[in-house]
Amino acid sequence: MRARQIRDAILQLFNEFLHYVFVDLFKSKAFIDFYLHEYRSYEQYREVQIYHNIRKIKRVWADAGTLDVMADRLVEMFGTGEIKGICHGSRNGFEQNHLNARSPGFKVIGTDISPTANDYPDSVEWDFHDENPEWSEVFDFVYSNSLDQSWQPRQALETWFGQIKRNGVLVIEHSDEQSPVAAGEMDPFGVRPVAFPYVIADWFGHQVSISFRECHKANLKKKSWLFFIKKHANHVTVLN
Repeated sequence: MRARQIRDAILQLFNEFLHYVFVDLFKSKAFIDFYLHEYRSYEQYREVQIYHNIRKIKRVWADAGTLDVMADRLVEMFGTGEIKGICHGSRNGFEQNHLNARSPGFKVIGTDISPTANDYPDSVEWDFHDENPEWSEVFDFVYSNSLDQSWQPRQALETWFGQIKRNGVLVIEHSDEQSPVAAGEMDPFGVRPVAFPYVIADWFGHQVSISFRECHKANLKKKSWLFFIKKHANHVTVLN
């Protein structure tokens, strides 16, 4: 009798241990598709983003090969004439400078929340969540590899859709490095690449359509995905 009580007590303790272990595991960001860090205020978000922009000002996450894949696709979509675009979160301007130098048909500017944007050609100091009436339905495409730096990704995407013409395209470059496990104060938004199309479908429904290209980033020796999200409605708004 005594032995059975001891055995049952041990089994109960073991089961409780497993319960807490698995609860902690399943709460881990490694097991979720989507994560969004919360800040105390907009001021804190802005301060953090500017700090890390300055700290990483000479670093370039974008690469020429992936931008060329995107550029070729844009020419297929819009032809060889003028293609107007805006690159959000372009830090030191590599993205727009590469596209503008690649072809005289590209007319591309970039934005960054940091005042350092004023130091680079074709760059504008701007919080990419905010609407700018001068940019309303002006561009053929919007490109960003910085959606992970958004504290309000629904608002950011809605704003970006408002900047492209109907049948224009929003291009999001995304990688495993921008998954939930990597999200936090510096990069608040994380979503697994495999889940990203489902997030877009949930938020915007049939107002948009999405396709993708898998790329290899030569500068980082890593895979990334270019998601081409085509705008089908005059005004794309968040549904969920």
